[in-house]
Amino acid sequence: MKVASYDIVFQEIPDEVTLALNISQCPCHCQGCHSPHLAEDIGEQLTTELLQTLLDKYQSAVTCVCIMGGDAMPEEVNEWLAYIHGLGKKTGWYSGRDTKAPEVENVNLDYIKIGAYIEEKGGLKQPTTNQRLYRRADNDWVDITSVFWK
Repeated sequence: MKVASYDIVFQEIPDEVTLALNISQCPCHCQGCHSPHLAEDIGEQLTTELLQTLLDKYQSAVTCVCIMGGDAMPEEVNEWLAYIHGLGKKTGWYSGRDTKAPEVENVNLDYIKIGAYIEEKGGLKQPTTNQRLYRRADNDWVDITSVFWK
């Protein structure tokens, strides 16, 4: 998996300070995508050293790490989510799939956004969106998408 870019974000995962890792090689090609460059094979290979450098840079401020993409390699997403959980951080995955990839184990996820971007339905901030953000509660998923609707 390659990290095309990263940022510290406050909106993608409610009530978390999140290190968002934008993963390249997206296979979804959603029409109207806000990051079409992420379909390209660009960026730096995600390694434990790179992740630790980023976490060290932001020290204890980061409470969650969210993998933004990675749909072409769900097994790797699962491995990284397990590793991140082992570091004591919450985890999230923004997927363009309509359902959670079976390779990604629930135990490794705290949050998951699923759903392809459909331009006429809008993103998570639109009540008309087809996309959904879920928070794991025990072995069940709670839809928390409505927190984005103001």
